[in-house]
Amino acid sequence: MPAGFPKLPAGMPKGYLELSELPDSLALLPAPPGPKTEAFARDEEVSKSMARKPGSPRFLHAASDADLKPAHALQTFACASGVSPDPKKTPVLYRLLGKTMIDVGLSTYKAKVHYQRVRPFVVHGNASCYPPDEAALRSDGSYPSGHSAVGWGWALVLAEVMPGRADAILQRGRDFGDSRLVCNVHWASDVDAGRLMASATIARLHAAQQFRADVEAAQGEIAGQQLAPPAEACAGETAAAATP
Repeated sequence: MPAGFPKLPAGMPKGYLELSELPDSLALLPAPPGPKTEAFARDEEVSKSMARKPGSPRFLHAASDADLKPAHALQTFACASGVSPDPKKTPVLYRLLGKTMIDVGLSTYKAKVHYQRVRPFVVHGNASCYPPDEAALRSDGSYPSGHSAVGWGWALVLAEVMPGRADAILQRGRDFGDSRLVCNVHWASDVDAGRLMASATIARLHAAQQFRADVEAAQGEIAGQQLAPPAEACAGETAAAATP
């Protein structure tokens, strides 16, 4: 296994890329901001400004975004794209998002393991928006943000599959990363770095023949199908977007 990667679970699904083909986050990213720097002062200021009241629409939206179980997470862009990925109705799109998630998420790990940056809810001694993850996150490096990388990576891929919905899709991808700030589990510089690694990974994926084939096949797969989620399923997302 390439240096810098954690031991992966046996039987873990593979992405499109081998680990050796992934962008090197340790080489591409600068070190995270140190204490008493202007950059860290910005992180602290953004952390304060993004805090939301527990139970508010934006807080609940961020908590939903924190859940990366595939059946839930793969619906992240259903409202923005107008398509609910389904393993039976849209198997290519479902596979495309699942395999991309693996590649983009793993691309962050060399820097995560190396820096082991402590997360804001640990530094501040308070809570996150998603308590089920807190125990694991205490020992998982904050920089760069894997969630933000996955959200931005998905946005880039879906904007290519559905260019007519690109603006809404990219806005949702940005929003997904911002949810990590609302959740109090990442610093702003973590989110920025996650988006950079997503962009680097998607660029690398375009050299993979199977990825390119799946993007093209997904475009044909959704053409002419009625795949939009029911309106009530998007009510929470609409309410969160309306929150200042």
